[in-house]
Amino acid sequence: MDVTIEFTESAFKHGVSREDILHAFKTKIYAAMMQEFPEKYGVIGFDRAMNPLEVMYNPIDDDHILIFHAMKLRESFKKQIGL
Repeated sequence: MDVTIEFTESAFKHGVSREDILHAFKTKIYAAMMQEFPEKYGVIGFDRAMNPLEVMYNPIDDDHILIFHAMKLRESFKKQIGL
């Protein structure tokens, strides 16, 4: 089943393009609910140049998600999601 992906303006705050965020979702190697924020999910995937990205989103319903954060993967993010 395909999921519709929507974006907030803050998703692009760190200079990651829409295309790179979508690519990160397609190439995700890890996805989990955020430990401190049960309504938020974190994904680790790769941009089109194969650089690791962190992406955060909220589920809207079973068929829609809202991405609100994307940037180069940080060590602190890995700790946040329990890696």
